[in-house]
Amino acid sequence: MTDTPYFGRRVPRNEDATLLTGRAQFIDDVDLPDMLHVAFWRSDFAHARITGVDLSAVRARPDVVAAYVADDLGDIWGPGPLLVPPPPIEDIVFHERCQVPLARDRVLHAGEPVVAIVATSRYAAEDALEDVRVDLEPIDAVVDLHAALEQDAPVLHEGLDSNLAAHCVQQKGNYEEASANAELVLERRFHYDRGASAAIENRGVVANWDDSNGKLTIWDTTQAPIPIRNGLAGLYGLAERQVDVIAPFIGGGFGPKIMMFYPEEVVVPWIAMQLGRPVKWIEDRSENFYATTQERSQIHDAKVAFDADGRILGVHDVFLHDTGAYDPYGLTVAINAQCTLLGCYDVPAYYSEFTAVFTNRPIVTPVRGAGRQHGVFVMERMLDLAARELDIDRVEIRRRNYLAPDDFPHDHGLVYQDFSSLTYDSGNYAPALERAAEMIDFPAWRDGGREEAHAAGAHEGVGIVSYVEGTGIGPYEGARVSIDPSGEVHVATGVGTQGQGHYTTLAQIVADAVGADVARVHVVTGDTREFNWGTGTFASRGAVVAGHACHAAGMAVREKIVECAATHFGVDGESLELGAGKVTVAAEPDRSITLGDLASLANPLRGAVVPGTEPGLEATAYFGPARGATASGVHAMRDCCRPGDVRRADPRLRCGA
Repeated sequence: MTDTPYFGRRVPRNEDATLLTGRAQFIDDVDLPDMLHVAFWRSDFAHARITGVDLSAVRARPDVVAAYVADDLGDIWGPGPLLVPPPPIEDIVFHERCQVPLARDRVLHAGEPVVAIVATSRYAAEDALEDVRVDLEPIDAVVDLHAALEQDAPVLHEGLDSNLAAHCVQQKGNYEEASANAELVLERRFHYDRGASAAIENRGVVANWDDSNGKLTIWDTTQAPIPIRNGLAGLYGLAERQVDVIAPFIGGGFGPKIMMFYPEEVVVPWIAMQLGRPVKWIEDRSENFYATTQERSQIHDAKVAFDADGRILGVHDVFLHDTGAYDPYGLTVAINAQCTLLGCYDVPAYYSEFTAVFTNRPIVTPVRGAGRQHGVFVMERMLDLAARELDIDRVEIRRRNYLAPDDFPHDHGLVYQDFSSLTYDSGNYAPALERAAEMIDFPAWRDGGREEAHAAGAHEGVGIVSYVEGTGIGPYEGARVSIDPSGEVHVATGVGTQGQGHYTTLAQIVADAVGADVARVHVVTGDTREFNWGTGTFASRGAVVAGHACHAAGMAVREKIVECAATHFGVDGESLELGAGKVTVAAEPDRSITLGDLASLANPLRGAVVPGTEPGLEATAYFGPARGATASGVHAMRDCCRPGDVRRADPRLRCGA
């Protein structure tokens, strides 16, 4: 048997023709008859009491169909779910406080929605926002992490006596003993500021309730359509089969689009059910900056102990983590920062302590790295500083501290975000470091290039960063592979797409498994009508987890192909070859049958199906890893700034000026 060699090869992307010709469906492309539009009145204050809401002028407008506040929502009003509970770490403290669909008594961050207005157009709905009258009594906003923990700081959440959201300590070895024997102990404070994702397409929700069959269909810019389907069905008192969630092309996700539930995801479908008409909400660009979740904002007080050769003896890191006004994503970002700080390095002693803090800022969830970059930043800066102090070049100090290839699998003795031990499955870091240093010609810069540039009036610098990234975490994903009598191959999986090329990557895996042309493998993601089970797209897990499921389902179909073809030709399965969309008897090239014709044979119109088997060339499989896989890399750059070069938009900021 031979395979079609697609996996790992460059092939034309299956989705590009649809995207480039403008035929791809995004959420805002959904246009249903008699559709209504929603706009949300959002607080301008970061922290305030709501003392009154007057919507009489809004409801009197001719284009306004309805307007809702928190008390109108009935049983669906309440805190959303905790997406990720804290991992099983001893003595961990965690205070769960999740967002509500519409603020009722207080607003806790700028942009928190208070009123939902439904009108015949988005323009009419936004115009009506001007007539909303909300009486707000401002409260001092808590935005500084240290000040938020002071005894006299305003407390965001009732039932708590402070703004402490969580506290966690993880450690191994004895840092105090390590530092006592060190040649050098560096101590620094690092500030890592906030950041926001800015997807090509902002968030959006379209919902349609069909009363004739009790079916709710939701188009959502979500990375996790199946959990959204399951959660909303429970919230609305519907069976899961009554709810379909479709996440087509979503214009980039980056983490925030997996949050559950955004207020709009709860309110918009509920409005559709109340009014019996399709309803659409599309987030505008200004809303995106305070209504979509954000990341970052940590303050690290770090100490690292080194011996005279620059080897790490121990690390001590205490940091504050800004979780924003609520913490529905648990401690994922902070745990990732805590664990990723160890990087590629052999760290005998480690003490890490973080305090998560409630602030009057938008909610913090994973965004492009989910806290990993925070830990990398701290460790890599400390290595650069130590290299300078100990007169070791920055490539060499990393090389000396790398875990060796025979150190794997390596258990760091900490608990990771997936609730298992922080264990690196494999690694060989030095080759990537050497290649990166070669690409920027680091030896030439180190051995005089920097001084030569300076003598010529220029400033030349380099940056080198090593990192480890946990990928492929569970719990599981599934896939169904089927072959039509037309010869087309269909793949359905529960993950959503954010633009990573799933329609090609997963097709390559299945094409190899069943011996089909990759262009004839059609992948459907993020549609609960096509596949019912799965978790979602996040944490760099699509190819690892969903890819494994696609491979397993494809191989199960392959077995059916071989069995069916062997029966058809009257030969042993080992004598068959698969490829180019057909099965051939290896010793007799003229004897072949297409996958489409085999699919017809596998679905008999006469006779009985053997008990314990299923007709057709179709199979479903699932994959759930015991723990995640470990990826690594090195980033390097070399840049030269000469007098007069404009390095920033401000013309005053010229190099050498």
